[in-house]
Amino acid sequence: MPHSVFHPTGVQRITEGTLQCSIPPSPNHGAQENAEDTYGLGPQIRKVSCKHSFGYLFLIGLTMLLTTESPEIATSQPLAEQPQLPDSTPAALPKASIPSSATQAENDIFEILNEERESISRGTGQEQPISEAPANVYVITDEDIRHSGATDIPTVLRRIPGMEVMQMSGAEYDVSVRGNNQTAANHLLVLVDGRPIYEYAFGSVFWTLLPVTLPEIKKIEVMKGPSAAIYGFNAFDGVINIVTKSPQEMKGNTNGTYAQFGGGEFGTIRSTLIQAGTRGNFGYRVSFGHDQNQKWSNRDALALRSNKFNILTDYKFKDDSKFILSGGLIDSNRYDGPVFDIFDQSTELTNGYVNAAYERPNFFIRTNWTRWDRSSLTLLTPSILDSFFFQTGTDGSTALRFRNDVYTTWAQHTLDLTSTNRFLYGVNYFHNAVSNQNAFVGSLHEDRLGLYIQDEWKPTSTLTLIAGLRYDLLTGLNPTYSPRLSIIYKPHENHTFRISGSVAYRPPSFLESKASVFFLDMSGNPPTAGLGSKNLNPEQIVTYEGGYQGWYFKHRVRVRADVFYNHLSDFIHSGVPTADPLIFTFANSGQADIYGAEVGAEFLATSWLTGFVNYATAQVHQTSNLVELQNFSATRGAPSIKVNAGLRGEWDNGFSAETLIHHVSAASYPVNPSYQFLGQTFGFSPPMNTVGSYTLLNMRGAYRFWRDRAEVAVTAFNALNDRHRENPTGEVIGTRVMGWVTLRY
Repeated sequence: MPHSVFHPTGVQRITEGTLQCSIPPSPNHGAQENAEDTYGLGPQIRKVSCKHSFGYLFLIGLTMLLTTESPEIATSQPLAEQPQLPDSTPAALPKASIPSSATQAENDIFEILNEERESISRGTGQEQPISEAPANVYVITDEDIRHSGATDIPTVLRRIPGMEVMQMSGAEYDVSVRGNNQTAANHLLVLVDGRPIYEYAFGSVFWTLLPVTLPEIKKIEVMKGPSAAIYGFNAFDGVINIVTKSPQEMKGNTNGTYAQFGGGEFGTIRSTLIQAGTRGNFGYRVSFGHDQNQKWSNRDALALRSNKFNILTDYKFKDDSKFILSGGLIDSNRYDGPVFDIFDQSTELTNGYVNAAYERPNFFIRTNWTRWDRSSLTLLTPSILDSFFFQTGTDGSTALRFRNDVYTTWAQHTLDLTSTNRFLYGVNYFHNAVSNQNAFVGSLHEDRLGLYIQDEWKPTSTLTLIAGLRYDLLTGLNPTYSPRLSIIYKPHENHTFRISGSVAYRPPSFLESKASVFFLDMSGNPPTAGLGSKNLNPEQIVTYEGGYQGWYFKHRVRVRADVFYNHLSDFIHSGVPTADPLIFTFANSGQADIYGAEVGAEFLATSWLTGFVNYATAQVHQTSNLVELQNFSATRGAPSIKVNAGLRGEWDNGFSAETLIHHVSAASYPVNPSYQFLGQTFGFSPPMNTVGSYTLLNMRGAYRFWRDRAEVAVTAFNALNDRHRENPTGEVIGTRVMGWVTLRY
């Protein structure tokens, strides 16, 4: 399947000498013909000298105020000029040939939004167009990340309809899908190059401590809806797979050095240094990143500080196979989070990993080891309570600590049984162990084994059936079966319909099944204990959805629409009383139904201006016992409406700009009932269980120079200064302006 390599603004342009412009559309254009370039990609264009550029410059100035782009219209293009590498994306973007016919050039300009060039790996070991995927899929490219000016991945994810993103502090985010968000969110499987980065002991994802710098990312594949049929446990709400650039793609046609520094308000620093290179069939990529920023609530107090180091090597064999060996280390001596319920933890964290993989077009085997060393001081909100109450581990220390070692192996093989039938099967094994800890009791080892199959059959040229089934075994739990069935109907090459149903599970974490923590007050009352439960079942989700994707106006506009219904059951929640009034535990309880719809469009307005708009709604209905609990881990809450829109402009003179707007409606979230009593006792106002609507306006303007190898940029997060909370117990989010310098040489 060809790679996604067309220009981010839709049409690749040639600039030699004078300013060059793409040809405007002709009213009598005929059949479209693609140019024959080196790799069969890239629309034909011809050069037109812009002798009268006043109107052009006026549009530049106007659009600099309001420009951004969809996560799917365009794909990657690094700062440096594109090298001629046949297997590289985004590096392999050859210069378009110059057509001999003006009419042909006019026609080819608008063959620019080709969905078949936008593909996902989907865990199947092969690239696949998103219209053929059995789930709702979006792809965010490296260009989307660069133009956004974002300092973290959750900010980039906001543009996707149906994504639930809550910023809780200067470091902490909670991310989920389609109304199923919560504080301490733990229902989304996050991968980096197919390696899980979920911290299994407490069930956490540290979004600002991911083991990758943003410039290393090639694309982010977002699969909404249960994906356990392939990915297994924890692919509950969906999967986010972060795909990094190969050494060849990172190097481009430069010496392989990439340096970026961003600094701004709230003591924010984002710095990256990358060196990539190749020698024959061998390639390497080495990166270092430093991130830090202050609290939203206190400009003088640190919220995040971390250093990360990663190294990746690969060796390509003559049979299109390759061997990959990578490793890295993240060290954070300050992380404000997780923030949940009445608790506000301050965490020190170290994360190291080693990963090895052998990949062929129809087969892969991956094995990796990941270690988390974590120490969390549990504080209370508001801070006045810290003088009266505190939490301890089994040794009496107020810092909960543990070491979590995770070993995984995943192998998969794909067979093309016939020209219309593809079959894949796979197995993965997972070993989870906790040591050097003071927060758990009992056996701290567990094993998981998953076996799965998937069959993709195309009985007619317009109909595809995809059926998958996974069988999972986990220590201490009954076996689970996770099926998925998708029917894809494509009556025309530009229109695709999909209906699907799937089931997924989330097993209890060590925190929920083996915790042993104590709560004390300064008045000398007997301590209360929070203990895990051995009698928990996995949480379950059953999903049905339907979707449509269509192209219009010669691929200048793409329209997407989806409807979904989720039934969730067996919520695992804390604070359950036992026969002993001083002991509380965890239990399964309640059900919820979440249904909604998403609709959006991406468009090319001109050869230099692209945009998108989307709308999502989610309605949550849950059983009365969940509503009465007001428990952060069980009671659900979500904004009913989210709207995203944006425009992006990119011009031949080196200027580019992007504007992205997110509107989120008011929402209700659970608030611990203890707040009312504590507020009256200690004289503070307890948080309300609702947050108001808010509008985020994020902007970026940039200028490229030195043969496109250098760039300076200015970004503004929350440019309207719409100060707001995204959860009742979260910090008030403000405005941040930053400056950036990027060099490639």
